[in-house]
Amino acid sequence: MTLLKTNGLNTYYGESHILRDVDINIKTGEMVCLIGRNGVGKTTFLKSLIGLLTPRSGEIIFNGELINRKPPHQRARSGIAYVPQGREIIPYLSVEENLQLGMEALPGGLANHKKIDDLVFELFPVLKKFLPRRGGDLSGGQQQQLAIARALLGKPKLLLLDEPTEGIQPNIVLDIESAVKRIISETGIAVLLVEQHLHFVKQADRYYAMQRGGIVANGPTSELSKAVVEKFLSV
Repeated sequence: MTLLKTNGLNTYYGESHILRDVDINIKTGEMVCLIGRNGVGKTTFLKSLIGLLTPRSGEIIFNGELINRKPPHQRARSGIAYVPQGREIIPYLSVEENLQLGMEALPGGLANHKKIDDLVFELFPVLKKFLPRRGGDLSGGQQQQLAIARALLGKPKLLLLDEPTEGIQPNIVLDIESAVKRIISETGIAVLLVEQHLHFVKQADRYYAMQRGGIVANGPTSELSKAVVEKFLSV
């Protein structure tokens, strides 16, 4: 079943044309990676999906519904979760309070939901240990785990991850890869990943390559050629 589909998406910053006729589709329970060099429009695409930017033309269809006019909080409650580049955890709130914010996306929000799902502690055990600690006191890798866990607590159907391994030590990168694969297998959540780390990219089922705001290649990640990797993943 197709969970997300975009048709001819065009997004601008002012008069600068960033996304150019972007067509993608993501099925329920699959992991798709969007690759491309810095500045080609990958983050703009994710922000267009969650509603932080408004495309000038094209369609975003999520779970069978056209969502172009929905604001970000309604998209979150319909099942799209976004973990931005830079994580954006709230530094002066505790780990527990940061996690609870994720449940605002559930029906009735925090007023009806207080208990943190044990799955996030199974995926990221360090968070249980650090529940009283301020979010800003965590390492970068721990903050990334917190940001992903917070997004999961809204019970999304689609998880958008923007450069989740950027600036993170290698052992934590492997932990995050493992957690994302487990999320998909155990919950059926689909994942759209923006990533430069080749090992992580190859965990995805399919890829789309972006250049100058448009999709220029796509296919199974098992068929990623050396030429495509050098063209779209090399710094």
